[in-house]
Amino acid sequence: QVQLVESGGDSVRAGESLTLSCVASGDTDGRYSMAWYRQVAGKEREGVAAINPDGNTNYAESVKGRFIISRNNVKKTLFLVMNNLKVEDSALYYCAATPRSVWTMTLRRIDPYKYWGKGTKVTVYP
Repeated sequence: QVQLVESGGDSVRAGESLTLSCVASGDTDGRYSMAWYRQVAGKEREGVAAINPDGNTNYAESVKGRFIISRNNVKKTLFLVMNNLKVEDSALYYCAATPRSVWTMTLRRIDPYKYWGKGTKVTVYP
């Protein structure tokens, strides 16, 4: 089992930056993909960015050029640097991880990601 705990959510003004972190614990060896998803009440969970163990990344079109996903496999931590935040970026942000040896970077499905954190809230106001 893998446990994921997100942090870093806050309320910021549009145009500002924020960095989210996700620490993994439990049965982890770094050989799995990780991703950030977000969800607004009443809407489906949306993939934001994903990264595989080799550091290859995938981004949703809405965040390309503004968000950067990275990971520290030694510290078992996933990061999301969010620049030039927009009001529409407001959501509950979830960290997700696949089972060991699954290296998908899909952002269109949630089922490949077996492990999920409880989320950290980001609010962007005008």
